[in-house]
Amino acid sequence: MFEALTDSFRSTINKIRFADDEKALKKALDNLKKSLLKADVHHKVVRELLKSVELDTKREGIGKESFLKALKKNLTDILTAPGHYGFVFASKPPTVVMMAGLQGSGKTTTTVKLAYYLKLRKKKVLVAACDLQRLAAVEQLKQLCEQNDIDLFYDEEEKDPLKVAKKALEKAKSGLYDVLIVDTAGRLAIDEELMDELVKMKEVLNPHEIFYVADSMTGQDAVRSAATFNEKLKITGVILSKYDGDSKGGIAISIAKQIGIPLRFIGIGEKVPDLEVFVPDRIVSRLMGEGDIEGLAEKTSAVIDEKKVKHITKKIKKGSFNFNDFLDQLESMKKLGSLKSLVGMIPGLSKVAGSLKDIDLENSKEIKRIKAMIYSMTPKERENPSLLNNSRKRRIAKGAGLSQMEVNRFLKQFQNAAKMAKKFSGKKGMQDLQNLLSRQNNLPFGR
Repeated sequence: MFEALTDSFRSTINKIRFADDEKALKKALDNLKKSLLKADVHHKVVRELLKSVELDTKREGIGKESFLKALKKNLTDILTAPGHYGFVFASKPPTVVMMAGLQGSGKTTTTVKLAYYLKLRKKKVLVAACDLQRLAAVEQLKQLCEQNDIDLFYDEEEKDPLKVAKKALEKAKSGLYDVLIVDTAGRLAIDEELMDELVKMKEVLNPHEIFYVADSMTGQDAVRSAATFNEKLKITGVILSKYDGDSKGGIAISIAKQIGIPLRFIGIGEKVPDLEVFVPDRIVSRLMGEGDIEGLAEKTSAVIDEKKVKHITKKIKKGSFNFNDFLDQLESMKKLGSLKSLVGMIPGLSKVAGSLKDIDLENSKEIKRIKAMIYSMTPKERENPSLLNNSRKRRIAKGAGLSQMEVNRFLKQFQNAAKMAKKFSGKKGMQDLQNLLSRQNNLPFGR
């Protein structure tokens, strides 16, 4: 998601890496200016950032470290708008969230992503279908909520979205929900009718939060639209959608600085789990190619049960990790969303993430083959892989519609992976892993 800007910053740093004079600084600033403008950052924001970076670098003494420090500090300052980050709960539930945005911005999908994010954190969430303008909006919500086991309130008989919103609020209160997320109407462009309806919806709901969903791919248009919505509704946060697409990345910098409203979340993939909290210093760390260990820990802790982790670790140490455990791990990984994004959060691997093809754990042909093989095994075979002799393998291959060669290859890969995991599970293995990560983290900025 940050590949273009990260590569640009890497190139900029290299301009000053082996020189510490005014000429080198000018070259670095010129390169930075081109990179930011190319990334669709507003020219006024670029000018202000360059001036601050230059002054801070000179104050510390021109050099690679001082330039890098100044760039990180000023990027963080620009991205830090007054307000909250992530999700903030009301003192008395339900916390009411009103979602706003133009048609095509990804508002409806983002509504479900936010509900899923909260559900993973053990919150009881109700989504309300109040976008009655777009014919497919309610049906889209139905399908997405059903697929992800999220409660949805809709009324097929009611044509007035304000009445639907009132009923949804009553249900959220009576049903003791922690959060009510309301998907509101959008239009292809901002018009008076749309804004009137949203203002009335705000009066009905009295929401704790109004999130504006901005399409990252529309660049400066998204900034202008966010400004108009803020003027009419006083939005409390922005969620950037489609940040994994053809977005140049600069919109995050522009929208925070120009609108003065905090970015709360970013959508970094098409899958429902692909929503991340926007925390300025963490985002800057990733922009600089330094990863985001805190974000990675937060994301995995919401999905992976600590007791299960300890149980699996014990099984790995004993060498008793089996196919049922493997299926459990696959299901947990699906909840983490984009694997490409996860790799990008690991220090030293941001460049590697850019060249990775993302793996779809739901629809990948390879994963489907593996599942077919495991589902063709008996319960005893899944628990004890050592039982799999040639006749059993032939039966499994036939049941999965595959060749025995493919079954043998998978079993060998599974055995090798289990051995590797066992090796790294002990004290010496952990020390080897720590040494490897330490070597990665000591690499220069160009990693």
